[in-house]
Amino acid sequence: MPNQIPSRRTRHLRNWLTYAGGVVALGSFFAFVLLFVIDVLARISNPYMGILAYVVAPGFLFLGLGMVGLGAWWQRRSEKRSGIADSLGFLSVDLSRPTDRKRLRWFVVGSVIFLLCTAIGSYQTYHVSESVSFCGQTCHVPMKPEFTAYQNSPHARVACVECHVGHGAEAFVAAKMNGVHQLIGVMTGEYDHPIKTPIKNLRPASETCEQCHWPQKFSGNIDRTYNSFLADATNTPYAVRISLHVGGADPAHGPVGGIHWHVNPDNKIEYIATDDRRQVIPWVRVTDAKGTVTEYRLPSFTNDIAKHEIRSMDCMDCHNRPSHRYRSPNDAVNYAMSIGKIDPTTPWVKSNAVAVLVKKYATEDDALENISTTLRAKYPDAAVSGKLIAEVQNIYRQNFFPEMKADWRAYPENIGHKDWPGCFRCHDERHRVLETKKKIPASDCKSCHTILSQGCPAELHQISPRGQEFKHPGDPVDDKCNDCHNGGL
Repeated sequence: MPNQIPSRRTRHLRNWLTYAGGVVALGSFFAFVLLFVIDVLARISNPYMGILAYVVAPGFLFLGLGMVGLGAWWQRRSEKRSGIADSLGFLSVDLSRPTDRKRLRWFVVGSVIFLLCTAIGSYQTYHVSESVSFCGQTCHVPMKPEFTAYQNSPHARVACVECHVGHGAEAFVAAKMNGVHQLIGVMTGEYDHPIKTPIKNLRPASETCEQCHWPQKFSGNIDRTYNSFLADATNTPYAVRISLHVGGADPAHGPVGGIHWHVNPDNKIEYIATDDRRQVIPWVRVTDAKGTVTEYRLPSFTNDIAKHEIRSMDCMDCHNRPSHRYRSPNDAVNYAMSIGKIDPTTPWVKSNAVAVLVKKYATEDDALENISTTLRAKYPDAAVSGKLIAEVQNIYRQNFFPEMKADWRAYPENIGHKDWPGCFRCHDERHRVLETKKKIPASDCKSCHTILSQGCPAELHQISPRGQEFKHPGDPVDDKCNDCHNGGL
């Protein structure tokens, strides 16, 4: 009956606040069930599913229940103040009245639409939160350099979350705590310029790289040709064809040796780095398959190792820029010339292009304007300067980010040893066993690679399977590559 007084148990719940809270709670529960089913049935688990299904949805569920409780408390409080049991006017529905039937229909339709929007919104949020644009653009404005480099990397089709978030509760909580810190930094403007690396809380390589790559697999030798141009008037071409001894780390699939010996599961290599960028390594410990332990130190390193962090060597110690690589001016211009984007017959184009790129600029706009002005002055012919300026500006946009102070100078690259110490951080003939003076084997040119041919294009056909001694263009040098090379000329 319309005038029937509701029971004491339910009358405090019959107000618009509790009804609205009930709809929010119901929608949140529906969203939780939907996301939970998606998580269970998904072929590949989404690392961001945790925050949606187990944090956001339950959060709104508790919000709705809180609204229900608040409505009941407010109803009871109003009754006590007025002394009238139905001071707020209890909501009742009499289906014999056309007005009540109409209101009920609208309430049901509104609830169904709300639940439908909740389902669609939850599903779309799930996909947006795992997208590359979400990581690189929406929330992480300071990540423009990393995002741009990522788009040009071999891993451009691997989602950011696959390496930076991971699966499981522990990885999720760690990533979200770090995300909150980053969010505060973006809001306050208090973040590093450039972003510091290596990332302290990056997931282990065994959980990321090795899900696709198999370091134990025998890869044998890999043939690579590196094209470059000298900084002279004719941009003399000079190339080196190398057989890289990648080798393998599992005797079941081939001989153990080569570069990937370092990740042989039977060996354990540990080291101490005394700088934030892990370029200074004064102590190395090797444990072989028989359990024999050998420690190598720089003579000047007499510190107590217990006071330092000891890291186990993994993929990222050499492949430290797998998806966020900034080409040096020298490498970028060499590549552009080798594929014809910069005409190598243009006099002095190698040195002029590198010189204008290596300068430091305050903003990207300043850099692009200076590149245009400088190169147009050196090459007045519009047919020459137009294409050249466009390509050099493109190189700058892809690899230089002055607002974030990010370029090749800020991030050491440990593959090889041309512009940075790389291999020579350990293989420098200075690390030795204190008692026996035994040294870490030095990496000469034939330890990790064999030079098959080198020199001008005609000389590349003179292949020597046994290898050639490296011939430095111009005057011979005895220094390590990175003692002179720095990414510029």
